[in-house]
Amino acid sequence: MGELLRLRELVRQFVDERDWDQFHTPKNLSAALSVEAAELLEHFQWLHKGDQAELGERKLTQVRHEMADVLVYLVRLADKLDVDLLSAVEEKMVLNRAKYPAELVRGDARKYDEYKD
Repeated sequence: MGELLRLRELVRQFVDERDWDQFHTPKNLSAALSVEAAELLEHFQWLHKGDQAELGERKLTQVRHEMADVLVYLVRLADKLDVDLLSAVEEKMVLNRAKYPAELVRGDARKYDEYKD
């Protein structure tokens, strides 16, 4: 079983054990995902770079846990909407390659509509 499928099953089991599926509408999961992403960002607020050295061991553990929360909600949302996340990423990479051709954007952080001048 692939890692994403194993993760989906782990989350499904956790949800089923608590009878929480009734609360996991796509809207609610999207909102929860946004909240968890904001909680992740909060750990980096006011830091210069936010790398491992600047975070320190305790803060890095907290960041890892917030990252896990974000991933859990994303996997759960994909499960509820029957989205294959790996396929979605593969599709998006095709679009991103067309939007951001490496020969035009290498080393340039501007948005796709800013470098075509």
